[in-house]
Amino acid sequence: MSRVLNVNVGILGHVDSGKTSVAKSLSTIASTSAFDKNPQSKKRGITLDLGFSSFVINGSLPQNNNYDRIQFTLVDCPGHSSLIRTVLCGSQIIDIMLLVVDVTKGFQTQTSECLVIGAITCEQMVVVLNKCDLLPENTREQQIEKVRRITKPITVCK
Repeated sequence: MSRVLNVNVGILGHVDSGKTSVAKSLSTIASTSAFDKNPQSKKRGITLDLGFSSFVINGSLPQNNNYDRIQFTLVDCPGHSSLIRTVLCGSQIIDIMLLVVDVTKGFQTQTSECLVIGAITCEQMVVVLNKCDLLPENTREQQIEKVRRITKPITVCK
């Protein structure tokens, strides 16, 4: 019998930073609530509720000898400030957080709020620099490095 370790990954960030796009690109299994299927989400062009999707990594896991696979359940959280309660509810079930940053805009208000939520609710955080392809080629490396410098000192402690 196959044993599966589930890891809940929260995807948080400022509104329109590309959180749902990141979830779509990583996912192989989508729930009925994944990727803004809510008609109001489509109409308004924003995530209104939590979306769930997942992907699985097969193979032996030396650090977890009892498991054959890891399933990563992605919890796509809204980024709009008026939906912070939904984000807080979603953050209660996450083990690790992806903080999505739109590099064309840098850190914004909800990015900072999500950083605080992550520091309180999870032990590990990965900063995802998104939309790098939208930067002009001649300034791309400079702008990416600027955001990297801001995120480098980020440490999450629980």
